[in-house]
Amino acid sequence: MYLPHPVIEQLSDQQVKTWNQHFAGDGHERPRSVEEGIWRRTQEPANAEQSGWREDAAGRRRVVHYRYDYGLDYTFPVPRLVLAELYLYVSFTAPAEEISAYGKHLQGWLAEGRWKEKANGWHRGDLVVTLTEYDAHPQDERADRDTPDGFRSLDVLFTSEGYSSPPRTLRNLPWDVLAGGIRVKEKRGNPTYAEDLSGLLDYLPFQVEVGCGTSIEAGIPPLHYLHEVYRVTARKDNTLTQSHAFTLSPQADTLVQEMLLDAPGKAEHLTRMFAACFLAQPTPAHHTLRALHDAGHMVGPVITHNFDTLSARAGLEEVFVRRYDQKIPPVPFLDEARALLVIGLHADRRAVQARAREKGMKIFYVDPEGLEENGVFKEYPIEGAREGDIVVRAEAIPALQRLCEFLKVTV
Repeated sequence: MYLPHPVIEQLSDQQVKTWNQHFAGDGHERPRSVEEGIWRRTQEPANAEQSGWREDAAGRRRVVHYRYDYGLDYTFPVPRLVLAELYLYVSFTAPAEEISAYGKHLQGWLAEGRWKEKANGWHRGDLVVTLTEYDAHPQDERADRDTPDGFRSLDVLFTSEGYSSPPRTLRNLPWDVLAGGIRVKEKRGNPTYAEDLSGLLDYLPFQVEVGCGTSIEAGIPPLHYLHEVYRVTARKDNTLTQSHAFTLSPQADTLVQEMLLDAPGKAEHLTRMFAACFLAQPTPAHHTLRALHDAGHMVGPVITHNFDTLSARAGLEEVFVRRYDQKIPPVPFLDEARALLVIGLHADRRAVQARAREKGMKIFYVDPEGLEENGVFKEYPIEGAREGDIVVRAEAIPALQRLCEFLKVTV
């Protein structure tokens, strides 16, 4: 695989303008030309259904951390969107015999994929992969965390050529997230269901928090697409997928094998989410929010968990809260705001709604409480809705358009 790796072969003048205005540069609360994700999966009593934990089967762990830098490339007559730098890290902790057996598979895949061993790792094109085994993982020693008896760890790191020594903050990030512990699901109360958002008229002005629902409406893949790409949960042809069983053992993980045997082919899957975000256009939901903001009914920036910049491209200010470096990032609640409208967000992972309630704001949700997954509609109730909250079980576009009708706002 050679870098820069083309993601979109030919950009229009308008797409170049979009890149320069909304993705390039450092004038944002996060680098928008970077895509980053972390999953940490452990085997504990609290997640026994998904991890297979038993008293005689415990201690497995799998950590995945990726960070990709994108940019524009002008080498060819027309500008291209390219993957410029790659960082993909997978760490396993498992019984020593499994690590040993997996190591033999790795050697076979390295040979089959024609990787060449050099002093600082195995090379193929502009990629380098390093394999490191530990009796006790350095990050466990750093956190004073015990390794189960008879277990070993194995780290597999893919990087761009010349990027084999990432900064300490990057190396530590997934482990700092791991140290935060398993997320405890919220206890759902008994919210009130409503046909529409007419009740919001009694709580103007309002602020908005958006999740992936608005992105899905724009044609961006839902989160479970990434779960499949990075093998976070069991493959869909495995019967355990009904409970979203974790991929924990090295033998069950095909991510590393896919990278070793066909990195360019796998890169098409790795970069699809970013490409979809870049190509997507603001939907009527985003334009409706802009109209409500211009009319003074909505105030403040859009509190967003999405890295697609669609709210910004509709002319709204954004504040991004889906962060790994801050478990509870700051949120700019305005004193005049009387309600928080939450659109297409399943769980209050950043305590935005909890903090709004503390300020006395009324919580409204717009969410179909389900999504299409592998061709089947799966019920997905809002996790932390409480007594006093209002839930409108609908998609964002019709619900917001109806709200504009109530308020006599023209989009």
